[in-house]
Amino acid sequence: MVFSRCYCYEISVFRRYPVKTLDFEVVGSQYPAPPRDWTIWFTGLSGSGKSTLAQALAGRLQRYGLPHELLDGDVIREGICRGLGFSKADRDENIRRIGCIARLLNRHNVISIVAAISPYQKTRAEVRKIIPKFLEVHVDCPLETLVHRDVKGLYHRALAGQIEHFSGISDPYEAPSHPDVYVNSGKQTAEESLKVIVRKIEELGWLSTPVIEEKVAVAAL
Repeated sequence: MVFSRCYCYEISVFRRYPVKTLDFEVVGSQYPAPPRDWTIWFTGLSGSGKSTLAQALAGRLQRYGLPHELLDGDVIREGICRGLGFSKADRDENIRRIGCIARLLNRHNVISIVAAISPYQKTRAEVRKIIPKFLEVHVDCPLETLVHRDVKGLYHRALAGQIEHFSGISDPYEAPSHPDVYVNSGKQTAEESLKVIVRKIEELGWLSTPVIEEKVAVAAL
């Protein structure tokens, strides 16, 4: 089994986005409840804007009262993946564990929003196989733009040889050849990128913005 090394852990370190979940049956049977068993996976180089877009989407889902969990790669590494390094084997295991958690959340009707570099195509494909409703978003950005931004100074340190196994510099990043959604934070604002992402989710029938907004209005009465 692909996920034979995936274990159960306490998830107390996760960053929970508390939401008020609407009772769609109470609001009215004429409004079919949108599915909540899907995962959206943001992949891209460090600093490309994955977490920014993931948080923006989480805010949107919170506004609609849809249960969700944001699984941020940096937060996961502080908890259940604390013992993992940055070798290819450890990076793969990190992604497998995140995928396992996302699947479990989906089984309990909680939308999973994942923001992790996820550098290897094969491992991302393995995760896709175990999550029935999986949407891959490639957050692209030119390397020169990332080096120019470099808020944390990581790229300059990596280019100076001070950080080993840094994706895009001293380690490979295998960009998706056919992502479900492609956005470029070097050319688009976060708002523009979010619109592209939400439009795709709506096309899949996983989110119906006008209907949900009407539900929210009715529930507030």
